[in-house]
Formats: sequence, C-alpha cells, structure tokens
Amino acid sequence: MSYPDVRTRRLRRTAAFRRLVEETRVAPAELVLPMFVREGLTDPRPVASLPGVVQHTRESLRKAAAEAVSAGVGGVMLFGVPSRRDETGSASTDPDGVLNVAIRDVVSEVGDATVVMSDLCLDEFTSHGHCGVLTADGSVDNDATLARYAEVALAQAAAGVHVVGPSGMMDGQVGVVRRALDAAGRADVAILAYAAKYASSFYGPFREAVESSLVGDRKAYQQDPPNVREALREVALDVAEGADIVMVKPALPYLDVLRAVRSAVDIPVAAYQVSGEYAMVEAAAANGWIDRERAMVETLTAIRRAGAQIILTYWAVEAARLFGNR
Repeated sequence: MSYPDVRTRRLRRTAAFRRLVEETRVAPAELVLPMFVREGLTDPRPVASLPGVVQHTRESLRKAAAEAVSAGVGGVMLFGVPSRRDETGSASTDPDGVLNVAIRDVVSEVGDATVVMSDLCLDEFTSHGHCGVLTADGSVDNDATLARYAEVALAQAAAGVHVVGPSGMMDGQVGVVRRALDAAGRADVAILAYAAKYASSFYGPFREAVESSLVGDRKAYQQDPPNVREALREVALDVAEGADIVMVKPALPYLDVLRAVRSAVDIPVAAYQVSGEYAMVEAAAANGWIDRERAMVETLTAIRRAGAQIILTYWAVEAARLFGNR
C-alpha cells in the first residue's frame, strides 16, 4: 500500500536520523542546579523526599558547585537553611549568615565559570515560614517586606552573587530590588524574577529541604493555579520594573503559561522544575513503574519545547552530562 507522505516515518528510522532532525535540544548550559546549604552541619544530610539531594555543609557545597561546573551546568541557585529563625528573618541579612557565607564560598570556588544565583526571600529565615514580614493579624505586610528584600539584595550582592532571585511574589519587589542595587553601585547584579509563581501542591519536598516552619498557605500572595492572564500581568510588571529574566514556577503543570510568557516577552524565560515534579519521577522509577532516565529527558525536553531557555532542575548535573554526550 502506498501512502501520500512517508517522509516523517523514514526520518524516525534510526537514532542517527532522529538526532539529525530533532527540533528541540536541551543544552547543559541552559540548566541551573538548586542547592541547599545547612548551617552547622558536619556532613551532608540527605533530603528523604528528594532522592539524591542533600543539605550541604560549606565544604560539600563547594565541591558540588565545582562538580556542576565540570559537568557544564550553566548556573547554581543557592538556598540557605539557618539554625536560627526570627520574625523578620534577620539571618538573611547577616554577612555571616548561612546563605551569604555560602555565596562567598561558591563564588570563591568557581568564580565566573558558572552563574551563581541566590534565592532572595525570607521564608527560609522566618520563624513563621512566610515570605515576608507579618502584620499583627498575621497577614503579610507587602511594603515592610519590600524594605527587607532591598536589604537582603544588598547583603547578597556584597557577598558576590551574580543573580538575585526575588521569589516572594510581593507587589513591586523587582523594582525595589533594582533600585537598591543600582543606588549601591551594583548595577552589575542581575535579577531573575519569580514572575509567575503559583500556589502549588508541588512544593512539599522543598519545604522539607529548607525545614520550613510554615503553618497555613501562601495563597494570598502566590498565584491561583487556574489563572493565565493574571500571570501575564505579573510578568509584564516585572519586566517593566527591570527584571533581566522572568520565571514560571512550577514547570510541567504550567507549560501553557510558560508558552504564553515566552510569546509575550523578549527577555530570557526560565522555568523551575520543582521538588514535587522531581520527586514524583524518582518515586515512580524506584517502584519500577517508569524508566527514570527517559522520564528525566522527556520532562526537561517538554519544558524546553514550551519556551524555557533556562531550566532549574535537581537533575542538572546528571542531565548536563547526558545531554552533553548525546
């Protein structure tokens, strides 16, 4: 039997053909590795719900950052886990606080060989686990939080970070951070804006990794999962305020949002393959239900295909080696 067009079938016939006509490729340099450093540890501590992920010591963090550079990973995103928390997250601005020390350590280790990013938020540092300063009734005080974000940005810039990632979804956060950095003579520090961050069910393992003390939820300031136009408004505001890169978080449940954001802006777009996405694949693979490596490649390719130029993923080092050898 003859068919009108069998060209696509012919071009799938071998692995070499499939590689030759591949429309979407993930490059190692497009991957960013999230890393956790825990104050006071003497040995790395595994995160039970994130197989293969640990809370680092200062020394193991340096080694892991060097390993990421060797694999060709494009960047690292640092999160600090302090031993002391308070209402305003004061450890976030302490020059000797865990995250600021970690930034100095990693920059000292890798220099400009990769892009060193840091989470700019208060949730890991506050006793209540919210992303900002609270009012008397327990709600987040947007403007008081912005003042703290400006201070955190300056502390991280002083530590040598290349990119700050304001992730709290406060109104005006990008503009406040940009003005603070510029006024301090740190116009060289870029901003990765968590522009479309949803109040998602997929953050659970991350909260274990940072030992979150959150009670309740963040629905009042993170985005509602059904909404896309709202995300585009948030992205447009962040771009207008000076964001260098905008991000969609989570990634896989929001590929439509990612595609819409990519179409709407002319600056780099990132996506965060969050802890729950990673943990689901790892758990299913551990039970023998799916092929782990194929699922890893397929999910990362889908995120890239939807429009992400930069992907934050806990598989960054492994995936970089894999994609680099394809």
